[in-house]
Amino acid sequence: MVRIDRKNTLRNLKVSDAMRRQIIRLEQADSIDYGINALIKYKVSALLIVDQHNQPIGVVSKTDIMGAYYAGLPIDSSLDSIMISPPLFCISGDSLETALEQMRTNGVYRLYVNDEESGELAGVLAYPDIVGVLYRFCHQCEYSHLNTPGLSNKDDPVHRFSVREVMTTQVRRVGMYEKLTTVMEQLSAYRFGAMLVSDESGLPCGVISKTDLALTYKHGVDPEVEAQTVMSSPVFTCDVNLLLEEAIKKMIIADIHRLFIHKGETSNIVGVLSLSDAARVRSGSCYGCVSSRIKVVDYDV
Repeated sequence: MVRIDRKNTLRNLKVSDAMRRQIIRLEQADSIDYGINALIKYKVSALLIVDQHNQPIGVVSKTDIMGAYYAGLPIDSSLDSIMISPPLFCISGDSLETALEQMRTNGVYRLYVNDEESGELAGVLAYPDIVGVLYRFCHQCEYSHLNTPGLSNKDDPVHRFSVREVMTTQVRRVGMYEKLTTVMEQLSAYRFGAMLVSDESGLPCGVISKTDLALTYKHGVDPEVEAQTVMSSPVFTCDVNLLLEEAIKKMIIADIHRLFIHKGETSNIVGVLSLSDAARVRSGSCYGCVSSRIKVVDYDV
């Protein structure tokens, strides 16, 4: 019988190799307004909510902030009124592969980490942290495209991932005159982190992310205003045939979580690449890290 043993970059790594030790904790009675300040100040996508005994009881993400904005909740409402409970945890000694599967199975963007020995809260692990580890491995690898400048695709002996193979092909967009409430409904329905905004000609002219909406909420902007009022511009894009390694580098340098993918003209958007997509590949660059090793094993019948 033939058994296929697949290996990948994450196999020998532990959660402790990738987690961030900075944990942003706020008390359950703190206001949503205060929470938004913390999200923006520390450039995080979620807050750990603790009770009066400093024990974790929930999580407030940008998605929860957006929901409060859409529902018209006063911004001075307490964080425990919108938090998701309980927080999900893993152990610092868990394999990174196991943690990634846990995140995917539960449909979450992050896990909080307890120390393997003490059991105390030790850090947080999110998709960008995993991508960062993958990128460091690829950058140091002797087969890295970044370490072989001038090598053409034709002469390259390594089969590398392209953006085309990893991106999400479903791209939703809203018109620049659509209301923010419509944008939030679309983001919630399709579980997107950002929405592409098109002008009157159907060409991409901006992006509205959950960060943009959190800031809009904080500044007291009416959610019935047009999308063009709060969208960010320009739209960060890359070509569908760009190497994944190059796309990840572009996101890291620009400090962004996604790229919109074009084919041919930059206006022809055919997909989106997020850090979550990049983490899902478990390689970051080429098929060398996910190649199959074929083993022939004899079993007694």
